[in-house]
Amino acid sequence: MNKHWRYGSCGGHGRSAEDAAGAAGRPVKAASFEYHAPETAGEALSLLAEFGDEAKVLAGGQSLVPVLALRLARFEHLVDLNRIPALRYVQAANGVTRVGAMTTHAAIGRSAEIRRLVPLLAEATPHIGHFQIRNRGTIGGSLSHADPGAEYPAVALALDAGIVLASARGTRTVAAAEFFTGTFTTTAEPDEVLTEIRFTGRPHGCAVLELARRHGDFALAGVACAVELDAAERVESLRLALFGVASTPVRAAAAEQAARGAAAGELDPAEVGRAALAGISCVSDLHADASYRERVAAYLAGQAVRQALQQALQEARNG
Repeated sequence: MNKHWRYGSCGGHGRSAEDAAGAAGRPVKAASFEYHAPETAGEALSLLAEFGDEAKVLAGGQSLVPVLALRLARFEHLVDLNRIPALRYVQAANGVTRVGAMTTHAAIGRSAEIRRLVPLLAEATPHIGHFQIRNRGTIGGSLSHADPGAEYPAVALALDAGIVLASARGTRTVAAAEFFTGTFTTTAEPDEVLTEIRFTGRPHGCAVLELARRHGDFALAGVACAVELDAAERVESLRLALFGVASTPVRAAAAEQAARGAAAGELDPAEVGRAALAGISCVSDLHADASYRERVAAYLAGQAVRQALQQALQEARNG
């Protein structure tokens, strides 16, 4: 059953934000909206089909609620997914690890299956905000919000994850490389909900490193690295995703190609790090300029490659 209320900015029901603010004689926060709390994915999809781009999906709310409170965005309808337990799970079968979109960061951090099968996701989780944020924030919300400084989008890109989008029209799977289109923008249509993330394979070594102004802040520059070795301890694949440096997470294609086939024990991680920025234009903002981000990202990439290679070699030699 879909529970439904109308909220004004002062937390009450039935009055607009403007009316409530006028009566109280104080400034408003979020504009008024219709609040919907569906209990099944089907109900949520029906609501989005009905309201289209007038609706916004609420997952953990760690990014959306501040945006609404500051009136950086305004929606007529808010569709809350928190009463849909069917979207919270970690399941593994036939070489595919499936994570429900409403699985929280904290649940991912506690999951033995994630640590075993998708260790890069586990490595990234402690970097996300603080424990209060990890208790509420969700993997689906993080990917859908598409902040270029966030960790999970970079992990999804590095691992070539499949992102499942559902609507009343049907379901489709989008590769992570095609999902992120710009800062806070994705290929998802207004009537679609991200319902699941799929990871295949398991890297032999991985690392996530980042630099932020303080722990819990979004990264000024960061790197997610995953390495797989063949039986001869040569690099079968090295995947590097940079975040916090451009309008979307980006793969370091030149460095990945240069490392492929190299003997893991002879590869120079610092050289790979320097090559990681080839063809990537870093952004400047009030936190850091492009040249600073480039230097930091190159160093972090080298260190992440070093850690991932050491881990992969250790696993190969220990069986």
